[in-house]
Amino acid sequence: MLSRLIVRRARWIVAAGLAALVLAGVVGAGTINALSLNRFEAPGSESLAARAAMAERFGTGSPNLALLVTAKGGNVDDPAVAATGAELTGLLAAEPGVGDAWSYWSRDRPSTLRSEDGTKALVLAWAPGDADQVRRDLLPGLLPRLERDDAVVKVEVGGGDEVFRQVMEQARQDFVRAELIVVPLVLLLLFAVYRRWSAALVTLGAGLFAVLGSLALMRALLPFVELSTFASNIALVMGIGLGVDYGLFVVFRFREELRAGHDVQEAVARTVRGAGRTVLFSGATVAASLSVLLVFPFPFLASFAYASVAVVLAALLAAGVILPAALVLLGRRVDRLTPPPEQGFWYRTAQRVVRRPLLLGGAALALVLALGAPFLGVNFGLPDDRVLPSSAPARQMYDQIRADFTAEEADAVAVVAAPGTPSSEIQPYAARLAALDGVLRVDTQEDGTLLRVVFASERLAADATGAVAEVRAVPAPFPRDVGGYPAELTDYRDGVTERLPLVGGLIVLISFVILFAMTRGVIAALKASVLNLLSLSVMFGALVFVFQDGNLSGLLGFTPTGSIEPSVPILMFCIAYGLSMDYEVLMLSRVKEEYDRTGDAVGAIPLGIARSAPLVTAAALILAASFAVYTTGGVVFLKQLGLGMALAVAVDATLIRGVLAPALLRLAGPANWWSPRIVGGRPRLVRPRAPQ
Repeated sequence: MLSRLIVRRARWIVAAGLAALVLAGVVGAGTINALSLNRFEAPGSESLAARAAMAERFGTGSPNLALLVTAKGGNVDDPAVAATGAELTGLLAAEPGVGDAWSYWSRDRPSTLRSEDGTKALVLAWAPGDADQVRRDLLPGLLPRLERDDAVVKVEVGGGDEVFRQVMEQARQDFVRAELIVVPLVLLLLFAVYRRWSAALVTLGAGLFAVLGSLALMRALLPFVELSTFASNIALVMGIGLGVDYGLFVVFRFREELRAGHDVQEAVARTVRGAGRTVLFSGATVAASLSVLLVFPFPFLASFAYASVAVVLAALLAAGVILPAALVLLGRRVDRLTPPPEQGFWYRTAQRVVRRPLLLGGAALALVLALGAPFLGVNFGLPDDRVLPSSAPARQMYDQIRADFTAEEADAVAVVAAPGTPSSEIQPYAARLAALDGVLRVDTQEDGTLLRVVFASERLAADATGAVAEVRAVPAPFPRDVGGYPAELTDYRDGVTERLPLVGGLIVLISFVILFAMTRGVIAALKASVLNLLSLSVMFGALVFVFQDGNLSGLLGFTPTGSIEPSVPILMFCIAYGLSMDYEVLMLSRVKEEYDRTGDAVGAIPLGIARSAPLVTAAALILAASFAVYTTGGVVFLKQLGLGMALAVAVDATLIRGVLAPALLRLAGPANWWSPRIVGGRPRLVRPRAPQ
């Protein structure tokens, strides 16, 4: 058995684990730079068909690079400024990585490329290629030759790809800074929980092994699948979370076995058989459930699934094998005297809940539903430069464009008509597009089969997806594809939101099946899945209340846009679901152990809660504090992650596991562990064994 092997070969296993940690660090060090950058795009969508047609037939596309040229004196029509603008346009057009470029000083001087006061104008360019080619290969070398601040003009660089290049760089800096704070913070909090440095260090070591091990596993996957840079964020955040959680499970159980009178080796063996089984079921539930994200046809989101599985595998190895071996060597040095669980706060709390399950459980449910209610008003929208802090160069550029320009030309909706469409059909169609609310003009380019619908900035800011829908709703007497940056973001958003119910249903189903396999109780497994969803609803409610509606925006330092980008909640769902499932599996397993031991369906609840709640509370405190560090980041995505996760973990460990879970267990009673079994073609009830 694994438990006996760990006990007999503890030194070898620890040595191999340390060697594996070093090797994972070496292999994983290059993972982040080898991961792919992604755009918000939906494979097979109409907008991508339009993009491909624009590139193949016209050698152009929606601009993903922009220059804001500000005249130092006079206006953009002054000869010196105009000469500089024309020079910049020609420089961009001649750049090998740029496919097309135009500006206020070309193409009949469109007025929307000139600010209302005449002191600023835009140069736009289209750079073909994927996000890696544009953001990593082209922009870093091109930017120094474009930015300038001389006696004639000031030139600032932006565009969709430059914005998200800066988002990537800012997020990377924020993550590194946060991890530099989180790691020592977690160590100090672990010491506060254990009162033993040895126990704190080995538990933190499990978390670090999960991070580095998952990065190494992802590096091994790169020849076969495309992984987004956000997969590394999963490894950093979820790795520490799961690794530390699983480590806490194991160390707490080891201490419990020591206090039960077992020697060190027997305590480790029993820990592996008890807590090890719990950790294994938790990891299997998390990995299997989050693998459902492969349903999304987007490499960006599929990366979350691959990263989650990698994190779980690394965390299971660290906490289920290496950590128990380390406990054999450390022995009683990780232990300290604590009161019996029956004398603790959570035992008394669970007893009160068991006595009044409807009153206290109903009050907790009402509070959880109230906290999650704002999510009913969620508006999934499109991200822009305002995810950056106001000090970021691209953000400052677009703040000026919003204030001084009537339209954002780069966000024109493109319409590509079928080749050979006669102009007699194009012109009436273009007139109908021009009559739409908020349209400033419709440009007909090339052979007349490429149209650009330019909306007023206010119209796009109010409802960009609605503007795209209106363009698509205008009947055309010829085949056509609608694209452009707003359409690409809209198609991506729709592709994500359309599959959310399917993904959510599959995750609940898979987690139910695995939890049923662990508990052999239909009601208990179903209740666990429902409680997890309730826990996550609080996190999503906070996202809407704070980041969509703008509450606390001044305190947290961000600009609300009235919507939530849908990928962020999915990323948070991955992490929160994994952690909340940990707590549920631990609690259920301890209650089930007491029920199997005593046969008392009611008395097992306070005992099981008392043996699991201190651990859950400690884990929640540590993780909530570490997640809160991310709210200090500059990118709104990280602020959302930090605040939402801290709140989700705190609510899950208190209201959900401390009140709602025992209340529901009490109301169901022995039915929690009811399990149908087919015998001779007829179902019968399988009940737990009576106490011995």
